[in-house]
Amino acid sequence: MSDLLRSAPARHPVRLVLTLGVAALATQMAGCGNKAAVDEELAAKLTQPVASVVLTAAPAAAPGSRSGEDIYKAVCSACHASGAAGAPKAGDKAAWGPRLGAGLAGLVKSATNGKNAMPPKGGAADLTDTELTRAVAFLANQAGAGFKEPQ
Repeated sequence: MSDLLRSAPARHPVRLVLTLGVAALATQMAGCGNKAAVDEELAAKLTQPVASVVLTAAPAAAPGSRSGEDIYKAVCSACHASGAAGAPKAGDKAAWGPRLGAGLAGLVKSATNGKNAMPPKGGAADLTDTELTRAVAFLANQAGAGFKEPQ
């Protein structure tokens, strides 16, 4: 008969599952209703952020106030410093020689409309005509042109 009692749970797995379920439920219910007092001030102090981040925009230059060098560094150098996409490198007199023959007005017109892989205004649509002329003059002067940047 002892063998019969040992194998009883194996024959009735539902009874075992129900017994364990009732035991688990009883342990969960035992703690109901006994809420510990929470110190709100301490809880707020313990949940304070460690740090905070404040993002601010970089101060923008007033339209028309950027120099040719500033524009070259911010926009043009991405391609003209390395020669990417076939752009003539800054200071390369052989590459710029034929282009300088078009004069400042011709170079500004090409830069305004875009040329080959270069988008109009080098992709900086916010450039004023004066700023674009300053940037073109600065870049051309690196290759030996004597263009005067507009004020």
